[in-house]
Amino acid sequence: MNFQGQTEYKHKGPKPKKGILLVNLGTPDAPEPRALRRYLKEFLSDHRVVEIPRFLWLMILYLFILPFRPKSSAKLYASVWTKEGSPLLAITKRQRSALQQQLDADYGEAELPVVIGMRYGNPSIRSALKSLVDKNVHDITILPLYPQYCAATTGSTFDSIAKELQNYRWVPSIRFINGYHQTPEYINAISQSITGYIQQSGMPERFIFSYHGTPQRYLEQGDPYYCFCIQTTRLVVEALGLDSEQIISSFQSRFGKAAWLQPYTDVALKSIAEEGVKRVAVICPGFSSDCLETIEEIEVENRAYFIDAGGESYDYIPCLNDSQDHIDMMVQLIKKNSM
Repeated sequence: MNFQGQTEYKHKGPKPKKGILLVNLGTPDAPEPRALRRYLKEFLSDHRVVEIPRFLWLMILYLFILPFRPKSSAKLYASVWTKEGSPLLAITKRQRSALQQQLDADYGEAELPVVIGMRYGNPSIRSALKSLVDKNVHDITILPLYPQYCAATTGSTFDSIAKELQNYRWVPSIRFINGYHQTPEYINAISQSITGYIQQSGMPERFIFSYHGTPQRYLEQGDPYYCFCIQTTRLVVEALGLDSEQIISSFQSRFGKAAWLQPYTDVALKSIAEEGVKRVAVICPGFSSDCLETIEEIEVENRAYFIDAGGESYDYIPCLNDSQDHIDMMVQLIKKNSM
């Protein structure tokens, strides 16, 4: 219908597509102080990550953290950097490629484009959303690669996407997967990873399930992350029929002087070594990709704590990364939430 004096606009063209946005935490662009300063500024300015009064925190951040921490952090990143660059980004790219290949086989090439967006750093969520829209995608399934929901990770991802979409005239349909720690496919993938380790290396005296820590007050204020981590461990232990006495759930990567979720991974490893445990295996079920916190902190730093305290054998079981079980799990999540 055309009214006098008005122009009729018609949005013609190919039928809008569905698409997939994979989101991970992010990484600096290079293992250099300048890049670390830029990355840490964005990361630590997020009110979901640090929930203390903004004026006080920003004063601490700009006066005490950003002038000094980037240099030491850059050295740690340099120790894990590869020819492909950041391990987390390189692995996420492989996950995207494997997922795209499987979706192309199931639905046709380019019918369900998959792109990557990092909550902090590059490629950004802004660029990822633009890439999808440029491909005529107006129905987006968002998969943050955090198995256990946490406000500081999954919640922050939602915030960032919602903020970006405020700039869109035509807001796409959104399906947001806010966690998958209970899904049979995820539990199976973690269980198969542990089974493969046992078949190759035998049974350790203790399995350590190490999750990224958060301040204790986040739990007290209602964040379900701790409960989801403990539930993950229980479901895997039940699936494998392991002796619960062999299992310790612990929390790593604490920052600052406030109380964080306990037991702390480093303290737990020192303690059991001093008690006479000689052999442990550590797995990090809260990380979808190996990164600084697993490659350097768990595989190197915490190994030293255990051995120095009297332990003799320390094995790290890698993250799911781009294993077929992990990709199959992603495909099932996407099919359940977007088809």
